[in-house]
Amino acid sequence: MYLKSYKDFTVWQKAMDLTVEIYKLVKLLPKEETYALSDQMRRAVVSIPSNIAEGHSRNSNREFMNFVSIARGSKSELETQLQICIKLNYLTEQDAENALSLCDEIGKMLTNLMKTLRSS
Repeated sequence: MYLKSYKDFTVWQKAMDLTVEIYKLVKLLPKEETYALSDQMRRAVVSIPSNIAEGHSRNSNREFMNFVSIARGSKSELETQLQICIKLNYLTEQDAENALSLCDEIGKMLTNLMKTLRSS
């Protein structure tokens, strides 16, 4: 199951794309959110590819699954924060559309990765 590098996982690559997208989006948020919602969103999105990378570097599928689970939690946290931004009219649905689509895709990929790790 193990690929040579975590960088070979499509889900890690997509999570990196999502990270770039979120860093662009938080620039649209009001200045008063610089140390609140913006920081939380950046931490959540960075956690996704970081946990995939760290989990892959561990010695067992069980540990990898734990880190994938954390990445899934961070993805859900980020989705919630994006929805908060929309509800507060900080972002339009159109602004967040690509990020939310990537979240959905990454969520499915993380679920499939968990299934694969369980069966190996």
